[in-house]
Amino acid sequence: MNRIDLAVPEPVAPRAPETPGRIGSITLARHGEPALSRKCYLTSDQYRDWWAKYEQGGLLAGQTPPAELLATAQGAGVIFASTRQRAQETAVAVSAGRAVVSDVLFIEAPLPPPHFPSWFKLPPKYWGAVARFWWHAFDHHDGQETRREAEARAERAAQLLIARAEAGEDVLVLAHGYFNHMVGRRLKADGWKLVHNQGFKYWSQRRYERA
Repeated sequence: MNRIDLAVPEPVAPRAPETPGRIGSITLARHGEPALSRKCYLTSDQYRDWWAKYEQGGLLAGQTPPAELLATAQGAGVIFASTRQRAQETAVAVSAGRAVVSDVLFIEAPLPPPHFPSWFKLPPKYWGAVARFWWHAFDHHDGQETRREAEARAERAAQLLIARAEAGEDVLVLAHGYFNHMVGRRLKADGWKLVHNQGFKYWSQRRYERA
């Protein structure tokens, strides 16, 4: 079921092969706003269940992708998307019927919260910050992907994107806020420069070019 009230445009043909020797750009975009409400207070155990639902859910209905992101998708030589539903629905909204490469490589890094007493409650937004800090600083992963494993995955993702860009394609990735940040750090370490930065809000994009 399509959760967004958006008519899918007519398919746009892929761009012609780029000029030999050209290096394309890499754009990391965050998905649209999810349907699951953040207007609640939760214990750490409740947040764990909330996050599991968030990971499976799609987009809030009635959204329209920004024109700038639609233009980026139209000009891209290849579009990648995380396999999570919210990223898949974002891909449908912006790809205009173009082929999209779905890859589990781009899913979000996990957010298992620390185990706090049941009387301690926070909104999901703040639990996300607490869980990310515990995961990043103390490698709290509850049997899920560790920080080191996620960093290795981000490096693999960066190398995949660099290979496509070096082949002359402008690359667009539709994925998640923190993992995009991790991939962006690897791109910078490999000599890519952030040239356009919309931050990490929903539908935002960050474009990198070879420095």
